[in-house]
Amino acid sequence: MGETSLKQQYMIYKLSEAVKTTSSIDTGLFAKYNVKRGLRNEDHSGVLVGLTKIGDVVGYERLEGGGLKAIPGKLLYRGVNVEDLVRGAIRENRFGFEEVIFLMLSGYLPDAEDLNMFKSIINHCMPLSQKIKMSIIELEGQNIMNILARSVLEMYTFDEMPDDISRDNLMRQSIDLIAKFPTIIAYAYNTLIHSNQGKSLHIRHPQEHLSIAENFLYMLKGNYTPLEAKTLDLALILHAEHGGGNNSTFTVRVTSSTETDTYSSIAAAIGSLKGPLHGGANLAVMKMYNHLKENIKDWTSEEEIDAYLMKMLRKEAYDKSGLIYGIGHAVYTISDPRAVLLKEMARDLAKEKNRMEEFAFLELLEKRAIENFMNFKGNKVNKRVCANVDFYSGFVYEMIGLPVEIFTPLFAMSRITGWTAHRIEELNFSSKRIIRPAYKNVADPVTFRPLKER
Repeated sequence: MGETSLKQQYMIYKLSEAVKTTSSIDTGLFAKYNVKRGLRNEDHSGVLVGLTKIGDVVGYERLEGGGLKAIPGKLLYRGVNVEDLVRGAIRENRFGFEEVIFLMLSGYLPDAEDLNMFKSIINHCMPLSQKIKMSIIELEGQNIMNILARSVLEMYTFDEMPDDISRDNLMRQSIDLIAKFPTIIAYAYNTLIHSNQGKSLHIRHPQEHLSIAENFLYMLKGNYTPLEAKTLDLALILHAEHGGGNNSTFTVRVTSSTETDTYSSIAAAIGSLKGPLHGGANLAVMKMYNHLKENIKDWTSEEEIDAYLMKMLRKEAYDKSGLIYGIGHAVYTISDPRAVLLKEMARDLAKEKNRMEEFAFLELLEKRAIENFMNFKGNKVNKRVCANVDFYSGFVYEMIGLPVEIFTPLFAMSRITGWTAHRIEELNFSSKRIIRPAYKNVADPVTFRPLKER
């Protein structure tokens, strides 16, 4: 919007003030009309709105009497436990993200020959055309997620069959997007730094013999250690999918149900993930962690840590939100399997980076945050809480040497795997319907009066 006069500014203010009343809804009406606020049940679990064979987020098991029992969390990709995928890659000393992509898109685990061929396709698709490269360099903006979304939308114009939703074409587009996300993000960041700090613009091209994790680190910063690359690869595995109900994946399902093009659907998901309540959670944890490092003098003192965390819960310290970021999940109660695995990676990386004192502090914070939260809430919560994946991810990314501007785009670089798998599934149902939930109108009736009488 260009410059506005004082009268125009007042009109904008007047419209904004009206929203205080016109957008105010009595929260008691949700219970009155049995509306699932935020598509959540009373216990904050998600309302069942669809069926999928892709991902399964498991935090409970059903008892014979019909009740539910909390269990250590499990995350299944196409029925395969993600812990098995991670442990398998570690045990065989190989990169595993490409295997997960294959599994997500196809529904089965590849043999060695298929996996090698698939990797060659990924590497072939990873370089950007000169037009897309120049477009990224010329794009103005301070947020890489916005640059990523605009780049995806621009890819529509370079696709000879952008609106074709046949199965073959969807698979082609999916692989191409998955392969190009690391390159777009790395180029966008280097362009941003070049623009903001006046540094030389380094455009490193992807190498055919490297994995996705290795290529991303190479394109982003040039040098990296083997442990950094392996840790990033495992982090990508853990963030690749989390069921159809997470906000950005549900965005893909909703938009895909209209049969819109792949690029529009994925750009919408990027917009969803950009939100601080979704993809930006690890940034919130890192900001909180850095604050606690500065304000807690003795990192080994449970008493001092407890006192400060209770002040946070009482909205007396830090951002006064009453939240301890990185603690709690809608499904997982006893443990988030992603956090458990990421914590192991964080420990190994902290040893390499000589940051074990900080890791020990973060580990103690996790323990005391859970205990203090449960004590503070008392009978107000009917389930245990645990650390979620965001509690350790920011610390891991920082040790790898990734800038904070990359944290959420990195999430997108991994989650594009789940997004494309869900889009393919949504468009290949035997009986397809546009997703259209209902809203109950609770506005008071207004009698219309002609303009001259108002």
